[in-house]
Amino acid sequence: MREFRALTAALLLGLSHLAWGEELNFFNWAEYMDPSILEDFTRETGIKVNYTLYESNEELYEKLTSGDGSYDLAVPSTYYVGKLTRENLLLPLDKTKLPGLNNLYRALLGKSADPSNKYSVPYLWGTTGIVVDAKVIDPGKVKRWSDLWNKQYRGKVLMLDEMREVFHVGLRALGYSSNSPEPAEIRAAAKMLASLAPNVKAWDSETPQARFAKGEVAIGMLWNGEAYKASKANPNLHYIYPEEGAVMWMDTLVIPSTARNIDAAHKMIDFLLRPDIAVRLSVATGYATPNKAAIRKLPDDIRNNTTIYPPESALEKAEFIYDVGTSAALYEEAWTQLRK
Repeated sequence: MREFRALTAALLLGLSHLAWGEELNFFNWAEYMDPSILEDFTRETGIKVNYTLYESNEELYEKLTSGDGSYDLAVPSTYYVGKLTRENLLLPLDKTKLPGLNNLYRALLGKSADPSNKYSVPYLWGTTGIVVDAKVIDPGKVKRWSDLWNKQYRGKVLMLDEMREVFHVGLRALGYSSNSPEPAEIRAAAKMLASLAPNVKAWDSETPQARFAKGEVAIGMLWNGEAYKASKANPNLHYIYPEEGAVMWMDTLVIPSTARNIDAAHKMIDFLLRPDIAVRLSVATGYATPNKAAIRKLPDDIRNNTTIYPPESALEKAEFIYDVGTSAALYEEAWTQLRK
């Protein structure tokens, strides 16, 4: 992460001699961009990119509602788009400025949070499953989310610092939907997750792959792209699709209602929709692209990797996380207690 921040800073400094006509304040997840893409965008358009990072949807929401910073482009998860639009925190997209929309898979458009994609455009998609370090734990003995509670894994588990994905683990381990609006089910999941505490070594959404790659943790939940990258540093890592069902997710490009550089935001969105750029983004991050025109251009080791592009059988019980409306307050209350 330090290397990424340094590279981004160097990018901006190295391009500071250009006569800036526009700027773009881009707010994105950690380890979710190839800095050379930003560099090429600046060279091509003359638009300076001020690139900053966040670790969770909750942090993004806090920034957008607190007035702490003005952002022109952000990347919330699909289920958070509904919340942001309900609270008038997003601007409608001008699709006449986004011809690259035709490159996207129709199956990844029109999700319930934004049925007509009025406010959001798919960025990357993937799954959250279990990672196991085979040097420490036999991967053949790990098949379910509920296996994380095994007392043998005390102090060895990593959990993401991401509220709804963590609740997915607790809810699905109990046989409930990860989008349950039921107070009793949410409370039961919170209680079960609290009982996992002795096993948890870290709650981390900023550097989870580094912890696995360095052997700081031996088992836990992880996004598939992070698992792919971590396995390059530690070949003993195995990515497992839990029998109860993995998380399916998609992150999207949106323009906050406080954006000042709206035209620059549209230019960046359409730049990222180009097949050649989508290929570079997928290769750099290890996540699946929603860009159908880019798939055939991907290297074989990416396109055929089942961690990045899961087989249909692995997704039979997988579940997208959706906005749960007023029940979100129940999750937030339980999450605050859990993370104390």
